[in-house]
Amino acid sequence: MKAKILTRSAVAAAVAVALSAGYVAGHNNVPAPQVIAPAQAAMMPAEAAAKTGVPDFSGLVETYGPAVVNISAKHLVKQTSNRRSQNQVPMDPDDPFYQFFKRFGGVPGFGGGDGGPGADRPSEGLGSGFIVSSDGYILTNAHVVDNANVVTVKLTDKREYRAKVIGSDKQSDVAVLKIDAKNLPTVKIGDPNGSKVGQWVVAIGSPYGFDNTVTSGIISAKSRALPNENYTPFIQTDVPVNPGNSGGPLFNLQGEVIGINSMIYSQTGGFQGLSFAIPINEAIKVKDALIKTGHVDRGRLGVTVQAMNQTLANSFGMNSPQGALVSSVEPGGPAAKAGLQPGDVITALNGVPVTDSTSLPSQVAGLSPGSSAKVQVWRDKDSKELTVTVGALKDAKTASADVNGDQGGASQDARLGVAVRPLTPDEKQQASLSRGLVVQQANGAAASAGIQPGDVILAVNGQPVTSVQQLKSMVSHAGDSIALLIQRDDAQIFVPVDLG
Repeated sequence: MKAKILTRSAVAAAVAVALSAGYVAGHNNVPAPQVIAPAQAAMMPAEAAAKTGVPDFSGLVETYGPAVVNISAKHLVKQTSNRRSQNQVPMDPDDPFYQFFKRFGGVPGFGGGDGGPGADRPSEGLGSGFIVSSDGYILTNAHVVDNANVVTVKLTDKREYRAKVIGSDKQSDVAVLKIDAKNLPTVKIGDPNGSKVGQWVVAIGSPYGFDNTVTSGIISAKSRALPNENYTPFIQTDVPVNPGNSGGPLFNLQGEVIGINSMIYSQTGGFQGLSFAIPINEAIKVKDALIKTGHVDRGRLGVTVQAMNQTLANSFGMNSPQGALVSSVEPGGPAAKAGLQPGDVITALNGVPVTDSTSLPSQVAGLSPGSSAKVQVWRDKDSKELTVTVGALKDAKTASADVNGDQGGASQDARLGVAVRPLTPDEKQQASLSRGLVVQQANGAAASAGIQPGDVILAVNGQPVTSVQQLKSMVSHAGDSIALLIQRDDAQIFVPVDLG
């Protein structure tokens, strides 16, 4: 089975060339479209659904469709050789698209064109966006315009404008563009917090370059965390979203934008029923910061966190698996200065519950650097509040609980299933550790949990381990489960071990 991948929905360059070959910039003499007030629009979806039982999106599209734009981002790509790439399969001359690519972009696998070896060749990607102010501010995805030399915006009335990139934030995948125009149609901004799973939503965009395409579906989930996307609580939908939809708006039935379509989860690069949108309230914060300062400030605690499960909760004396488990603390960082320790479970931030590890990064990122934050932690089977001076985000890590490893041989601790020895002075210096026990063999409960030779055991249930005898004593007095803090390579993570 092929691995599922998260795909930024930017269109392939070859398709972009094919679908935009006829674009001509500069048609600014076309009359501006009239802005239709919501009261003048056709029957909105909610009203139509009440009468017919089936949503009718025509009023929404007529009212706000003109505020959705097509974005073309051109890049200059350096061609180092005119010879066929070793990694490309040449196109069959009998392929119906062979003559097209030969004329407009070079035949895939052969280079081609008039520039010859070393020539700069234009590459083009397509995306979508929407106008948020009548004087020309536009929201889209950062990955749509990243490293673009020329960004062109096309309206539904065929007018085209050269756009200026006001700012781009890769962490949130939000970019702000500006075109020199007035009295433009705009969208209405809604509140994604008021939306519910199961409600109808509508996307308008330019999949594969087909301008102002309308698709619909429902909200499948909210506050969805995705790999390597720690700072955005995505809205998951089953709305058909394809390459070219990136940066387009996601509407609710009231015609309000509640998200920016950003990603698809796909095995093929096409729609698979899993689409993800950036909540518009998060995007507006980024927009305001980019317009005001050109960058986005985010808070930082200086901790690595991982998800809780029932075994870890039992190990730390918690009734249920909630909060974010701190697996390591950056030396000298904001959290370390406030007294946070590995093994603490962060349960609330400024009084707002931390439901799981995926919600914490976005909560912390929303704090202002330099401000004070109240952090509620669970430590030694009791709740404790610490005050942290928030730092500025530079880089962040989220630990993975996937620590499956090889199973070892005999053990010196029958219950845990590990043979260990203390770190040598050289090993401590090399690993920058002051303590720890090196796992030489692992089987039984430890091996089942993913412990493997070479791991360094640092703590049991949050209590530091300094000797083999101490480890044996802790394991013998433990209940049915323990949480081992281990270091593997340069990462630290708690591993739940079932001793039952």
